[in-house]
Amino acid sequence: MPRTSPSEPTAYPVTPDTDARVTAFVHGYVQGVGFRWWVRARALELGLVGHARNTYDDRVEVVAQGPSNAVERLVRLLGENPSTTMRPGRVTQVTTQWADPRQGVTGFVER
Repeated sequence: MPRTSPSEPTAYPVTPDTDARVTAFVHGYVQGVGFRWWVRARALELGLVGHARNTYDDRVEVVAQGPSNAVERLVRLLGENPSTTMRPGRVTQVTTQWADPRQGVTGFVER
């Protein structure tokens, strides 16, 4: 059952033991600044699989799945103050759509 939120995740991932999948749309100055590379590095550190890609409307779409606590952590990192995360660019909004994880997804790539 998908859930949409304009900010941080709330209740969709039930426990840290379950897997979750999120599609996050990151708004702001996030293209051409190394943002997708930074997302990939954080996702791999968290043990997540998925991708980050630029969209035609200047957002970055991040699809990540894995342990729900790690997915939630990535979503929080996407919107945190860049001075604490060394994140490139400027994020003005992160919207999320939660879903059940898909089988067969491996690695985390920039598209």
